[in-house]
Amino acid sequence: MDFARRDLLAASAAATAYALLPGRAFAADSAADARASKLLDGITEQMLRDFPESATGLGIDKGARAALKSQLTDTSEAGKERLVAHLRTGVNQLKPVNLDALSPTMRTNVEVVQTAFGLALDGYAFPYGVAAVGGYLNSPYVVAQNVGSYLNTPKMLDSDHLIETTADAGAYLARMNAYAGQLDGETERLKAARGMGVIAPDFLIDKTLKALDVTRQGTVEDWGIVTSIAKRTAKMKGDYAARAAQIARTKVGPALERQIAEMQLHRAKATSDAGVWKLPHGDEYYAWALRAGTTTPLSPQEIHQMGLDQVRELQAQMDVILKGLGYSQGTVGARMTALGKDPRFTFPNNDEGRAQIIKLLQDRIAHIRALMPQAFNTLVKGNVEVKRLPLAEEPGAAGAYGGPGSIDGKIPSRLWINLGTTERWTTYSLPDLAYHEAIPGHGWQGEYTFKLPLIRSLLAFNAYSEGWALYAEQLADELGVYKENPVERLGYLQSLSFRACRLVVDSGLHAKRWTRQQAIDWFANTNGSSIEEVSAEVDRYCSWPGQACGYKVGHTYINRLRDKAKAELGPRFDLKTFDDALVLGGNVPMTVLEGVVDRYIASRKA
Repeated sequence: MDFARRDLLAASAAATAYALLPGRAFAADSAADARASKLLDGITEQMLRDFPESATGLGIDKGARAALKSQLTDTSEAGKERLVAHLRTGVNQLKPVNLDALSPTMRTNVEVVQTAFGLALDGYAFPYGVAAVGGYLNSPYVVAQNVGSYLNTPKMLDSDHLIETTADAGAYLARMNAYAGQLDGETERLKAARGMGVIAPDFLIDKTLKALDVTRQGTVEDWGIVTSIAKRTAKMKGDYAARAAQIARTKVGPALERQIAEMQLHRAKATSDAGVWKLPHGDEYYAWALRAGTTTPLSPQEIHQMGLDQVRELQAQMDVILKGLGYSQGTVGARMTALGKDPRFTFPNNDEGRAQIIKLLQDRIAHIRALMPQAFNTLVKGNVEVKRLPLAEEPGAAGAYGGPGSIDGKIPSRLWINLGTTERWTTYSLPDLAYHEAIPGHGWQGEYTFKLPLIRSLLAFNAYSEGWALYAEQLADELGVYKENPVERLGYLQSLSFRACRLVVDSGLHAKRWTRQQAIDWFANTNGSSIEEVSAEVDRYCSWPGQACGYKVGHTYINRLRDKAKAELGPRFDLKTFDDALVLGGNVPMTVLEGVVDRYIASRKA
């Protein structure tokens, strides 16, 4: 089926289903929906041209979109300007749409695009950095330890770019050539940023240089970008391995050298100042980053206080469990630090330990998948796998992350885990991680977007994504997964406290001018997390300001809306229909989510 046609049918079916709810006092203009859908189709196709990797990730770089499989995002200044022009065009196309004439589903689709594009345009009003268009990666730095094509493109080519035919292999080589251009585009923007005084902290640049160096270790034949295609084309004619090595040697390698040289110039001027307050218009930038990360108008001070309050509430619950385990002396943070070193809950720091971690995660994902009919009426497959992060990414990456796979299922959702050292993990912290990243968290929720118009799979909001993942942890607890093992529930509560600490630390760094060491010490002492873990976390907040605040803000808003539904519906409240409403409405800003829940309440009352 043509995807544009599929999208219109999906939207129409959803709108029709909503229209059949008893007592619904709304009459959508089907012609208005059709006009809006046509506009969204055009905007979707332009977005895929701007971000060809997204078509590959969703498995739709075929047929009429086959050319996208040979292309990459243009990271140069000219590419950024073209993207901004396309975003403005999309916003202007949607301005005349009468939202009141649309069905609730189509109205949500339009509001999602308007919000995502508006936030990105506001971010690109600053003359530096990267602004996400329907995503989470907003950074004032074009390249950092967790930002840049040197990380993203090799991983995408290895994990998402399927090679089933010689044409696929040829597209891989074309992307290798484009990858060299991406690196140079970013280097061009790095030079401009240096001229503006937009330079990452020295400790981030040190990590970045180390990660860049990893990408070029050994001979070019040993580089991951070469071995990936070599393994997958070994039985094909065309000697793709040799051709890839030649591109790596003559194009990618020199581009990496140029980027490293520019980063070394940044390092010569870098200071240890951690927050974006030091940048031109830094306070305004952070206000935007918080708005983009939380889709709320909360101020840095409100964020900071919310974090302190929630840490206190969560640690009161943790204190009870710790005392039951025999840990009764000292602060909650100190006791959690001691618990994290208890040999009963640690792994060997070797490949055996890494294998144990991956198996534990796989087992918990299989177990929770079987419980999903207790929390949802509408189910998805939960197509998930656990994978170790690429070695080049591990030094600068946080502990783990996840997301949905392709629409056709050929590429599964992935729980990416950082196994550079096993010392950051405990047996009681990993189950909760599985629920957050895989099922019923990111991987599970992402599959529901495949039933929505394609634009909804391309656009996401950090507060919903991460708020949902914390709500997924909560659902697992409510389904009784920790009933027989209270120490694992302690891991869950520590996870929530960890996200509450993020509110304090992120706002502390960027609004209260905390130093990196001050943030690390407060985080480790308060939550009982390891110094290694929180050091990587703090560095992440320095390069992705505001993103870490989306987790607990989103979770808090979702629970407020659930409490509202319970209060208004009383005995008519049903967890499964509420959870369905949250995921079937798709990934939306917090302001739009309130309307989704209000319509759910109205339908249950009727």
